[in-house]
Amino acid sequence: MLGDVPLWATVLQFLAAGLVGGFCVLQWVWWRGALRSEGSTWSLALSVTMGALLLVGGLHGVTESPPVRAVLEFGHAQLLGVLALVALPATRAFGGRGPRVRPWAVAVGVVLALRAALWFWPAEQVPGVPGGRAAAVALLFVMLAVVVGYVVAALGRARLTRPGWTVAAAGSTSLVMLGGGVLLAGRPLGALLTALWPLPFALGLESLAFVRLRRAQSTARRRELMRDALAAVTNTAWFHRDADAVLLQARDAARRVLGDPSVEASLRPLQRDRFVADLFPAEPERLEPHDRTFLVDLALVVSTAAERYALADRLARAAVTDPLTRLPNRRAADVHLLEVLERGAVERTRVAVLYCDIDGFKDVNDREGHAAGDELLRRTADLLRGWVDDDTYAARLAGDEFAVVVARAPDDEALGDLARRLRAEFAAHVGSTGPRLTCGVAAWDPTDVVDADALLRHADAAMLEAKRTSTGHRVFDPAMRARAEDQRRIRGALERAVAEDRITAYFQPIVDTRTLEVVGLEALARWQEGDAVVLPEHWITLAEQTGLIVPIGRSMVRQSRRALDRHQMPVAVNLSARELHEPDVLEHLDAAWSGGPWEHLTVEITESTMLRTSAAVPVLSELRARGARIALDDFGTGYSSLARLARLPVDVLKIDRSFVRELRTPRGVGAVRAIVALAEHHGLDVVAEGVESAGDLQVLVDLGVPRAQGNFVGRPAAGLPVRGARPQPRSVEPARTTSEQRRLDARRVRTVPRPLRVVHGGGDDAAPEHL
Repeated sequence: MLGDVPLWATVLQFLAAGLVGGFCVLQWVWWRGALRSEGSTWSLALSVTMGALLLVGGLHGVTESPPVRAVLEFGHAQLLGVLALVALPATRAFGGRGPRVRPWAVAVGVVLALRAALWFWPAEQVPGVPGGRAAAVALLFVMLAVVVGYVVAALGRARLTRPGWTVAAAGSTSLVMLGGGVLLAGRPLGALLTALWPLPFALGLESLAFVRLRRAQSTARRRELMRDALAAVTNTAWFHRDADAVLLQARDAARRVLGDPSVEASLRPLQRDRFVADLFPAEPERLEPHDRTFLVDLALVVSTAAERYALADRLARAAVTDPLTRLPNRRAADVHLLEVLERGAVERTRVAVLYCDIDGFKDVNDREGHAAGDELLRRTADLLRGWVDDDTYAARLAGDEFAVVVARAPDDEALGDLARRLRAEFAAHVGSTGPRLTCGVAAWDPTDVVDADALLRHADAAMLEAKRTSTGHRVFDPAMRARAEDQRRIRGALERAVAEDRITAYFQPIVDTRTLEVVGLEALARWQEGDAVVLPEHWITLAEQTGLIVPIGRSMVRQSRRALDRHQMPVAVNLSARELHEPDVLEHLDAAWSGGPWEHLTVEITESTMLRTSAAVPVLSELRARGARIALDDFGTGYSSLARLARLPVDVLKIDRSFVRELRTPRGVGAVRAIVALAEHHGLDVVAEGVESAGDLQVLVDLGVPRAQGNFVGRPAAGLPVRGARPQPRSVEPARTTSEQRRLDARRVRTVPRPLRVVHGGGDDAAPEHL
């Protein structure tokens, strides 16, 4: 097919081959990129084939050797068949649809194989074939007809773009030139057409490749812009709290990236703080798939950010809002009070706090149920909410306690009137009968230190004082301030004393009332402050309120364990209600008693604690099962204990000192006699407390009380307490025989007095005998 052509045609072939080769490099880069597609693969294959055809044609024009020219002609013919084969899947890839490629490719392959065979077996030597050249031409046209037929079948219904029409026109031109070159073989024009026929198709194909390459580059740049825009909107969504601002930024980013100013955005709330965002252009049907994905991603970022903002706002409100009353909670009140105090320090204005408590709230819960209690709290919150203005702030602190913070507060008298009006409105709001509101008022002056906690504590102390005195309201005055400072000072000193282990166990003897023999010891806590001793009456209540009673009680058990080893006498230790509420009370008792004999330990608990603390019975039952004895202290001062006594884990009843002081009266004697009879009925031991005279001891002996303790029979001491001699009262003669009297006198020993100084006044004679 190839013939002799002019030099300019050969040069043109080389130039076209170089141009196609350059485009092949670009297409190879495109093919290896992130946007690789099936069309890029077959476009590269077609370009390589076309470049090879042009290069072989050019080499044929400059080669003089007949064998080489024959090889080049054979290669040119085979490349023409390869081009026909590659054109089939390329057409399907460019058009996006078409018939199956395999049958058509098989047909082209068969024709190509037959044409290749003709080069090795000339047609003149094959029987039945009229001429070699005619057979080769016929096979060529058959192959071209198959390719054209597939192209028509694949692209007949497709809507071609301008580059597609360009390639189709170029391919048709090349096909006409190829056919003319074949028909005019042996003539100069035929050789020229045969040499240059790939040029139109190559130019059309490379123009299509150029357009697709530019489009791929544009798509890649747009996707990079999309990623950058999406990252920018996402960062804005993380660091901002305005969903509308994020929505506007997403809309502007979509307009900029897509180049479409008609893009609009919307954000619609759904139920339960859910949101849906939409980004849409004026003509959404013209969007590419990746453009739609970009808009969906932007909308998802905006809706997610809006939901996160709503959730954060809800959590923030929940953190500073009481869920029942919708008033600010204690945390919000603390923050607001501190801000008001700092502003008052700048403006030199007073700040006041009304600390309010609902009296009878527990009765409402017990009588009408918790739903009624919750409704009472909500009604109280509604009342306080009506008091809120620019200078007033209401909050629920805890339980049935509320606070009203007043900025630019008036004087104490006006604050008292404010509390009275608030109580009156509460009574009118909830009813004339029922719960009442108790208010404590505390004010802060600009000359004071800014201390929000102290102001709340003072208001709370005033409320408690008003509750104690039943006055309804109370203003925190200098006297209360002095008491509060004194209590704060005592608390600090007590905390240091507990940390330095200066709470010492003093031991008071428990004696047999007939023989005065010491049969046991009771550990009593004494605060050693330098050379002085602070009695429990000055700090025991504070220790209970602050929880310091727990480490103090454990220290008493440890010291009692050492006293057991030192004095070889059973020891009684008091347990407080606060200790019994501890979840690990038994483990700490085990550690403090350190494996000592439990049968020599008596645990004393007050009657009121036994009845009020539900945790007391299981703990005491476990101690009793280990062998310890349980003593009910201050017996007779509680409630309903006689009916429950048989069900309580008790071994000893301790008669309260209030009954012992009245032993000279018929009422006192009757009470003690009843307690002794009750103990005998239940098989319990009895110990009388607070024996201060020989007369008290004599009456207890007459009533059958076996054991007693008190300052008369032995004062508390850090070492082993020793009984002292006591004068025999003449007015009371013991009802015993002479021999018993002589034995009693023989056992008496002389008392060694142990005077003690105290920090806050009082003496051991007036000191409580229990922790």
